[in-house]
Amino acid sequence: MISKIKSLVEDYKVLLRSVPAFVTTAFVLTTVLMNFAAARLLVNVGSFAVTGGFLLSFAPFLCMDCVTKRFGARAAIMLNILSALGNLFAVVFLSIVAAIPTGSPDPEFKYIFGGVWFICLSSTVAFVISGVINSLLNAAIGRLFKKNPNGAAAFSARSFISTFVGQAIDNFLFIAGVYVIFAPIYWGTEPIAITACFGTAVFGGLLELLVEVAFGWFGYKTCKRWEREKVGQEYIDLHSSEIQ
Repeated sequence: MISKIKSLVEDYKVLLRSVPAFVTTAFVLTTVLMNFAAARLLVNVGSFAVTGGFLLSFAPFLCMDCVTKRFGARAAIMLNILSALGNLFAVVFLSIVAAIPTGSPDPEFKYIFGGVWFICLSSTVAFVISGVINSLLNAAIGRLFKKNPNGAAAFSARSFISTFVGQAIDNFLFIAGVYVIFAPIYWGTEPIAITACFGTAVFGGLLELLVEVAFGWFGYKTCKRWEREKVGQEYIDLHSSEIQ
């Protein structure tokens, strides 16, 4: 067990040296901001709902697509878990700050940051599960392109399909966790109907797909540049058999 932990730590060291710092930073930061913004329900009409997290949720998935293409699904999953841990740290830290007595009324801060453990739990579970599925599906679709696996068509297919599926799963798990299970207990709000959870999953997945289509060219160009400049070659050489 200890040797496996040491091996994982060393693998993380190589990965974090290999993936461009701005990608790792964007991955973690947008994950944290996305999950806090998801506490705000922007739309709840009929069979679909949209949270504030929608405005940023495309970013970590685009990062995952680029990392999966260049470094493989395992690398994307590792960064996905790192982002989830970053989100957990932010929630715990802000919860501690909110719990410190100050003698001055600040109900807004405490409302947002002092009672979000269930948001963190729901978002972490949803993000990790959907991220794993997104990365594995992305890599699996990439293996179907034998003739031109590095072309724009291959990148688009693997990114668009995996993003829709991953986002739909993320939306469903998060909405169901927060607004069906926990919010009625801790906020006293009416639970969202299960049909709204499914509607949100599909509707949100389609919206995120449109955003992915709009920004997909940037991800493709980024991957091609990484390939030309041999970015992260150390990690690639270490895991060449896993990368598709």
